[in-house]
Amino acid sequence: MLPLDGIRVLDLSRALAGPYCTMMLGDLGADVIKVERPGQGDESRGWGPPFVGQPYGPYPGESAYFLSANRNKRSVTVNLHSAEGQEIVRRLAAASDVFVENFRTGALEKMGLGYDDLRTVHPRLVYCSVSGYGRTGPCADWPGYDFVLQAEGGMMGITGPEEGPPYRVGIPIVDITTGMFAATGILAALRARDLTGEGQLVDMSLLDAQVALLTNVASNYLVGGEAPRRLGNAHPNITPYEAFRAQDRWFALAAANQRQWAILCDVIGQPKLKDDPRFADNNTRVANRQALREVLDAAFACRDAAEWLAKLRQAELPCGPINAIPDVFAHPQATPREMVLQVEHPTVGTLRLPGFPYKFSATPAIVRRPPPLLGQHTQEVLGELLGYGTEELGGLRGRNVL
Repeated sequence: MLPLDGIRVLDLSRALAGPYCTMMLGDLGADVIKVERPGQGDESRGWGPPFVGQPYGPYPGESAYFLSANRNKRSVTVNLHSAEGQEIVRRLAAASDVFVENFRTGALEKMGLGYDDLRTVHPRLVYCSVSGYGRTGPCADWPGYDFVLQAEGGMMGITGPEEGPPYRVGIPIVDITTGMFAATGILAALRARDLTGEGQLVDMSLLDAQVALLTNVASNYLVGGEAPRRLGNAHPNITPYEAFRAQDRWFALAAANQRQWAILCDVIGQPKLKDDPRFADNNTRVANRQALREVLDAAFACRDAAEWLAKLRQAELPCGPINAIPDVFAHPQATPREMVLQVEHPTVGTLRLPGFPYKFSATPAIVRRPPPLLGQHTQEVLGELLGYGTEELGGLRGRNVL
C-alpha cells in the first residue's frame, strides 16, 4: 500500500506550482487525473528544448519541463469551454476527494466549476485553488508567475552580489514551494475531513508562499526593524557561513557555532584567531565580517579545494564543493539514496527522473506511472468513473468536447 491509497485527485492545474503539488500526492499513492485542453494540453508541454520521444500535435516531443512534474498521473482531455465538458468535470469532481486548480481567480466560477458550485454536489470535496495573489484582497485578479513573484515577494531583493544586480534563484523556487505548501494544506484538509465529514477550500497564493519562505530574513526585519540587504553567498546572521575560493575552485563552508569556529581556526593553522577580540564570538565576527573574510580568503587560496575539503571533513566541519548539476547526480549519495529513478515511457523509452525526497520505512513511494501522453487515459478514466462507452466517447470527440 501507499500512504494515499484510495484518494482521488482531480487536477486542473498547469505549468508548475499546481502540477508539482499533485505529483507529490500521486507519488504518495493518490490517483491523480490530470484534465488538459484537447490538442494543446498543459502549456509546459511546449516549454523546451529539450524534447524527447515522438512528435505530436504542435510539439516536437515530450518536454523535459513537463516530464519533471507530472509522473504518477493519468491524462484526460476535456474542453472546459463547452457545456458538456464542464458537466464531465463536475461529474469527475463528484467522484474525487481533492480538486486542484490554478486558473486565474474567478475563471472557473464563470464555468460553474468554482468551490461554491462543486461543494453543493460534493460537500466532502477538498478544493485547492493556487493563484498568484490569492482569492481575496485588491490584487486577487492579477496574473502571477514565478519570476515576477520572486521579484515582488522579496527573494530577488536578497539574492545576488552585495554591490551587483538582484538575481532570481536558479530554479522556479516560488512555484515549487507553493506546490509543496499546497500539498501540505491538502493533507491537513483531508485530515480535518476525517474529523468533521466536510471538505473545505484551501486558498494558496504564490505571494503568500514567497513571504512565508522568507522565514529568518523576514524575522530579522519584523523584529529588528532593519531592511535586509543582498550579501552574495554570505549569511545575514552567521559567519563564516559562505563560499570561499580555494587555489583551484570554489567550495562552501559553514561554521555555525563557537565550537566549529574554534576547530576551523586549528584546521587552517591559525589557532591565535580564537583569541582575536574581533572574532571572539558570532556577534563580533558578523560585525567584522569583511576583516574575517580577508583572513580566510588568504588562508584558503594556498591549497586546492579537494585538500581543504578533506581536512575540513576530517574535522567534521560542514563543507562541500560547489557542484555543477552533472556532479550532483554523480554524488556518492545519489545512487544509494535512489535520487535517480527510471521508468518506461511509451514514446521515450527508459526515462530518468529525479528521485523522491521522502523515504518511508513501511510505505515507500514508487513511480507507478510515467508522465502521461496528452489524453492518454481519456477513454480509460471516463469509462471507469463515469460509465461512458465507446460510442458515447466517439460522439463527444466529434463535438470537440474531448
